[in-house]
Amino acid sequence: MAEVEFAGVKFKGGKIFVIITALTTLGGGLWAGFEFYKDYLTMKETVQSYTAPDLSGFDKRLELTNQKVDMLNGEIKLILDEVNLVASVAKELKNDLKSDVRRIETIVEDVETRVKEDSREINRDIKIASKDIDDKMDSLSTKLSTQMKQLQEEITDKIQKALENPLANMRKN
Repeated sequence: MAEVEFAGVKFKGGKIFVIITALTTLGGGLWAGFEFYKDYLTMKETVQSYTAPDLSGFDKRLELTNQKVDMLNGEIKLILDEVNLVASVAKELKNDLKSDVRRIETIVEDVETRVKEDSREINRDIKIASKDIDDKMDSLSTKLSTQMKQLQEEITDKIQKALENPLANMRKN
């Protein structure tokens, strides 16, 4: 086995390996620390030399956008007010129309009822009048027939008397 002596201490085999590992780890840690410090200094310099960008154009555009949004909100409010007004007018018209329709329905129902009653009355009156006319026609027909018979009998009687009258000078040849 290999043996190494350093500062009066002798190192053999596995101990050398542990020492070399510890030394490389220490070296790597120091190197990482130096790199970190170098990055820190670079970042510090960058931060110190930083100047804020000019956002005045962006601020102006934001203000213009805000004005446009405010204007649109105002227009939307006006449109909503108009829509509400139209809706309320439409609701009033709808209610008025409903009441008008109900009133017309009531009038139509009344007229229908009256027409039905009048039609029944007229039909009843027509039946009564027709019956009266038929009765009167029958009575008149009977009277006419009776009067015609009487008239015929009277005429026949008069003709017979006239024929039998010796003064009439009517003779049979």
